[in-house]
Amino acid sequence: MNIALWVIASILAVAFITAGVMKLTKDRSEVAAAGMDWVEGLSDGQVKAIGFAELLGGIGIVLPAVVDIAPILVPLAAVGLTITVVGAAAFHIRRNDPPAGLAPSILLGALAIIVAIGRFGPSAF
Repeated sequence: MNIALWVIASILAVAFITAGVMKLTKDRSEVAAAGMDWVEGLSDGQVKAIGFAELLGGIGIVLPAVVDIAPILVPLAAVGLTITVVGAAAFHIRRNDPPAGLAPSILLGALAIIVAIGRFGPSAF
């Protein structure tokens, strides 16, 4: 189970760090051109805040366990990422986006829940 949790956490880290860095380093029009047209409904500050939260969550889901400093932060980061994707899903539903637009949020949220449960539960550090 521990190996599976590491693999899932690594996938989440790559996904969220990549998305976060993109939102932090590109302006809104470039992010929209990359297929995330939902940013047009938000301010630059809101997009940057989302990117910052994604970056921190992506780092927090692996780094504390890797360096073995405060590993309790791993499941807390997983819970934070779950909250982030629930907010993203609610935002896409409110925008009447097609169901395919919800798929990444649902998948990432499910993976984050698995890490949170696993790291709070029997496979805790």
